[in-house]
Amino acid sequence: MSIHRFAPRHFHATLGAHEPVMRIADGDTVITNTVDAHGYDHENIHRGGDTNPTTGPFFVEGAEPGDTLAVTIKRIRMNRRMGWTRQGLAWHVVDPARVRDMPAREKIFWQIEDNAKLVRLESPTAPLKSWTVPLKPMMGCFGVAPADGEFISTATSGHHGGNMDYNRFGEGVTAYFPVAVKGALFCLGDAHAAQGDGEIAGTGIETSAEVEFSVAVRKGVTAHWPRGEDAESIFTVGNARPLEQALQHATSEMLDWLAQDFGLDTVSASHLLGMHVRYDVANVFNPAFSVACRLDKQVLASFPRRG
Repeated sequence: MSIHRFAPRHFHATLGAHEPVMRIADGDTVITNTVDAHGYDHENIHRGGDTNPTTGPFFVEGAEPGDTLAVTIKRIRMNRRMGWTRQGLAWHVVDPARVRDMPAREKIFWQIEDNAKLVRLESPTAPLKSWTVPLKPMMGCFGVAPADGEFISTATSGHHGGNMDYNRFGEGVTAYFPVAVKGALFCLGDAHAAQGDGEIAGTGIETSAEVEFSVAVRKGVTAHWPRGEDAESIFTVGNARPLEQALQHATSEMLDWLAQDFGLDTVSASHLLGMHVRYDVANVFNPAFSVACRLDKQVLASFPRRG
């Protein structure tokens, strides 16, 4: 197991079979940098495109179609003291009659105070003069190359991951992606200093970051949609429109996971989900919406986990 440091020079606005920037082994760790959603780096210099440019792809030795790639986000360090959002809410998350009340969607800047672990508006409104937001870094866009030779925009998401903007994809989480091409070709970007559920403002607090992650290949373990787990829960993420279709994908993937890793038949898993499931609206702004189907690990404590 090796630790690699990678300083990116080029960034991709699609996930797909781009030329790998580095070959890494199962179990390796990578420390690298990402630019913000408009391609600006830690010095606020424009380095990439204008829609969630990603770092990578990283070729993972031994990853083959039909496997699952596990990516553990060990650390996300804010390497810039400035972030930005858009003012107001996205128009489609309020009643149509309220759209005219929404302010112009101009860019608003935030101060990131890493030592204090908080973020504050650079020019707050009077009621928010003393208001701060806890610093809670997350990865907005990451995943693997999709199947069938596709190159899919980093503005959206799908089976391969992508721009899911789920705020539980933060430090300490392990994300699982279905491998569709040799080497998986993993990319990551679009770090947020903080974000509520749904990304209803159209952005998180967009910034650049230094990210440390490790990879592991689960041979012969097939997933169809992204999965994840942290200390408290396991979850699956469906990406689609309408929102109910994203929910259907996430729920179906959870049924598969409960069968694979916990040995639960469909009837047993249905009872468990019916009483304990939690649904998170991860994103309702991007071209594909994202819904997470989540179970607390304490619910699964009496079911031995395989593998």
